[in-house]
Parts: sequence; C-alpha cells; structure tokens
Amino acid sequence: MTVVSLLSRFLRKYLFSIEALLFLCLVIFLYHSVYHSSPLWRFIFPSSGSRDSRNEAVKNKTNRPYNVFVPVQSTGTSWELQKEGAAAYAIQGRRPHMEDRFNIVIDLEETGTSIFGIFDGHGGEFAAEFTEKTLFKYLMVRIMSSSLDDQTGNFTEMIIEEVLRVDTQLMQIARNNSDISGTTALFAFLRGDILTVANVGDSRGVLCDKNGTAIPLSYDHKPYNVKERQRIKEVGGFISFNGVWRVAGVLATSRALGDFPLKDTKMLTAVPDILTFNLRFLQPYFMILASDGLWDVFSNQEAVDFLKDRLDEPLFGAKSLVLQAYYRGSLDNISVMIVNFSNGKVSKFSSNRS
Repeated sequence: MTVVSLLSRFLRKYLFSIEALLFLCLVIFLYHSVYHSSPLWRFIFPSSGSRDSRNEAVKNKTNRPYNVFVPVQSTGTSWELQKEGAAAYAIQGRRPHMEDRFNIVIDLEETGTSIFGIFDGHGGEFAAEFTEKTLFKYLMVRIMSSSLDDQTGNFTEMIIEEVLRVDTQLMQIARNNSDISGTTALFAFLRGDILTVANVGDSRGVLCDKNGTAIPLSYDHKPYNVKERQRIKEVGGFISFNGVWRVAGVLATSRALGDFPLKDTKMLTAVPDILTFNLRFLQPYFMILASDGLWDVFSNQEAVDFLKDRLDEPLFGAKSLVLQAYYRGSLDNISVMIVNFSNGKVSKFSSNRS
C-alpha cells in the first residue's frame, strides 16, 4: 500500500467523517458566539429587535453612529447621578465586580463651593466606598468651618491633611480586617472662577477650554514616570513589567489610598498632587473626571472632541462617552463625570461666560 493511499484512507476515516465535521461546526459556532459582536444564532433566528436594526435606529436618530451597537445590559450593572450642572454615569463593564465610586456636591450649604469626586478601587470595593464617604464628609466639614480666601495656601494644606487622615483610618481598618484593597482619588473644588484639582493615582481630569482644546487637570501616577520611579527607588522598592509596569510587580498605579501591604514598604504613598486653575482665563465649556477605564481607550483630546456635540444629551453625554469606551474594548470599570460650565448652573462664574 502506497503512502498516498494510506493518507487518503486516514483523511476519509478521521478528518472527513460525519463526527469530525459536526465537531468542527460546533467549534466554529461557539467561537463566533463568544468573540464576535453578532453571534451566528442571530442570523439563524432573526428578530425585529436584532442588533443591526437597533444600530441603524441609533444612526438615524443621532446622525453619529457607533462602530458597534451593544445592548446596555451586556455592560453589566450601571449607575448614574445628576445634580444641576453636573452628572455622572458608570458601568461595571467587563470586570466581575464594580469597584468605582463617585459623588457630587453642588453649592455646599450655600458656601459657593462645589465638590466633584471619582474613586477607582482595586483589590475589592471597600477602600473606594470608605474613601468616597469619609473624605467627602471631612472635606465638607472643613470647608464649612473655615475661610476659603486663600485657595492656594491653606486650602492646599487642608486637602493634603484630610487625604492623609482618611488614608490612615482606612489602613487601620483594613489591617484589622485583612483587607488589601486600595483606591485612587480624583476630586475637584469649584468656587467662583477658581478650580482646584487634587489627584492620587491614575484617574484623570480634563477641561475643554474656549477653543475646544483639552487641558489636563491632573497627571497620572504611573510607576514608569521618572518622578514616581525615583521615589520608589529611594525607599528601596522596585517596579517590574507584568502586562503593564507595576509597583513591586503588583500595582499599576504608584499612589493610592489603602493598599496597606505596599504602604508598609513605603513604595506607595497617598500624598495628592494639587493644581489650581483660573477659569476666567480658560473660559471652559465642560470638565471631565473619569477613572482609567475611560483613559485606557481615549486620549484627552479624543474625549473632549467626542463630548463637545453631546452636552445636550441626558447626563451631558456622560453615558455616551462611557458606552463608547466600552465599545472600544475597555476592560475596566468605567466611570465618567461631566461638569457643564455652559448652562450657568454650576457656579457664578459659568453664568458670566462670554
């Protein structure tokens, strides 16, 4: 028997058998259902609510079609919040749990001060939950009980004091409960035409100025940044690449609240960077505060450009921006907060925009 005949018999018996062909069809069907946005069963059993018809409806309604239309249910649980000139929208996304938190306070007790915050937890939700509630409470008490005439001196010191105070309390509770979770903290204070932004971690704030240009309000605390890398090295720590650069090969942000095992080694700090902006000079249209689930797939300018024509949507376009980040493949929880300066409802400054 020749080699050719042996090969022919093998192909007929194993590769071209009914069982092999059925198995191959099953593999193709499962692969397409898991990794494609339009699984094969939609073509076998079409319905009036199909993805294509809904995508076309969105295109006709908004004249701004998405590349792919995904039902909101597939993004996991969602949350939203709106208070006068500010709104937030968040989804669990492709993560097994939702660890982001956010809060908005407009014109605190008629002090003329508004506070906006985004907190991106990791290793569990306790740190973000505790920080959002406790830090906002402490900041509001301090603001109501003191003068804000000096926003660049005493105000900055007050922010640092309260962040470190919350971090100390958080770590004490976390040690007692063996909770290793941590969280970023990005929060902004608006009083008249002065905007103060404090940042711990890799959530990010961006402002759209009068020319439509994205102005960064914070800078990500990443382990590979020269300043952060040098600080970690000086305390005897290290960073290593594990998918992304990480502190001690573990944490992808170099500053956070909580994370007591890394705090004990001094490689991690909760000291915030604080920047102050004069909005009368920038003449902003809106501000974006968001967790890194957005910034993993959007640049600052892309986010501003996407949102400029969507401020008239519900939640000032925050939902559209979050869902678009999901469609682009973000793997994280995604939380976006929009502060709209163009409608005159956030501060006295916004109502006087030229």
